[in-house]
Amino acid sequence: MSVFSSLVVRTLPLMPKALVWRVARRYVAGPSLADAVATVKRLNGEGAMATVDVLGEEVSERSKAEEALGQYLRVLEAIAAEKLDANVSIKPTMFGLKIEEAFCADEIEQLVQAAHRQQTFVRIDMEDRTTTDATLRIYRQLYEQYGNVGVVLQAYMRRTLADVAALPGPRGDRWPVNVRICKGIYVEPREVAWKGFETVRASYLAALEKLVTQGVYVGIATHDEYLVAAAVALLDRHRVPRERYEFQMLLGVEDGLRRILVAGGHRLRVYVPFGEDWYLYSLRRLRENPAIAGHVTRAVLGLQPRTG
Repeated sequence: MSVFSSLVVRTLPLMPKALVWRVARRYVAGPSLADAVATVKRLNGEGAMATVDVLGEEVSERSKAEEALGQYLRVLEAIAAEKLDANVSIKPTMFGLKIEEAFCADEIEQLVQAAHRQQTFVRIDMEDRTTTDATLRIYRQLYEQYGNVGVVLQAYMRRTLADVAALPGPRGDRWPVNVRICKGIYVEPREVAWKGFETVRASYLAALEKLVTQGVYVGIATHDEYLVAAAVALLDRHRVPRERYEFQMLLGVEDGLRRILVAGGHRLRVYVPFGEDWYLYSLRRLRENPAIAGHVTRAVLGLQPRTG
C-alpha cells in the first residue's frame, strides 16, 4: 500500500459517516433488511447466489443475542417470502458465545431448526482463535442433528488440516458436510497461524484438496485470482462435479472476477452484509482494501465508485 493510501486508511475514522457510506455502500447492502433483499434479488438476477449476514458480533448481554436471533428469523422469513436463492451466515459471538457456550448453542439451534423447516442452510462463521474449539463443537452437534448447517475453516491457521480430518462423516441425506475455506483475517500469533503470503496460499490449496478428497461440499472463498485459477485446476483434476462446490466472494469485491466465474458456469455465492452496524464493518473492510485511496478520492469528488 502506498504512503498516500496508508494515510487515507488512518484518517478514515475521522471522516463523516456520510462520506464513509459513499465509499462503503459497495460493500454493504444497507442498514435495513429491505436493502439486503433488494441486493440479493439483483445478484440472483446476475446468476449469483447469496448468503445474508446481519452485522454485529461480540455481544455481552443475553438480550442482545436473543435480538440477533430475532433478526435472523426475519431474514429467513424474507428469503422464503421473496423466493431468494440465499442462505444465512452467522457469527457465534453475536449469538452469545462469549457469554456461555451452551446458551450460544441453544440460540443457534433455534435458528437452524427454523431454517430446517424451510429447507434453508445456516453457515456458522469462524472468528478468532479463542472461539475455534467451541465453534467446531457447536457445528458438529448441530450438523449431526439437523444437517443444514456448515462451518468455516481458515487456511492460515496451523491446525486447519487437522480440523479437516476431524470433520463429521456425511449424514447420507441431502445435507453433505459443508465447509467454507478462506484465508483468514484475524491477527493471530505466529505460534498458531502461518504468516507468509505464499505460505498461506499453499496452506489454502492443501486444505482445499483435502476437503475435496474427503467428499466435502466446499465453499471456495477467495478474491485471489491465483487461488481461483489453482482451485479450478484442482477441481478439474479431481473431477469434482459443479454441484459439489461453489466459489464465494464479498459484496463489492472483485465483481469482474465474480462475473467471469458465473459466466464460466461455476456456482458462486456473494456474502451480503446489512444492518445498523454497517459503519464499523465498513471501516474494517475498507482498511483491508489496498484500493481504498482511490475509492475515497472519488467519493470526495462526488464521483461514483468504480465497479470491478
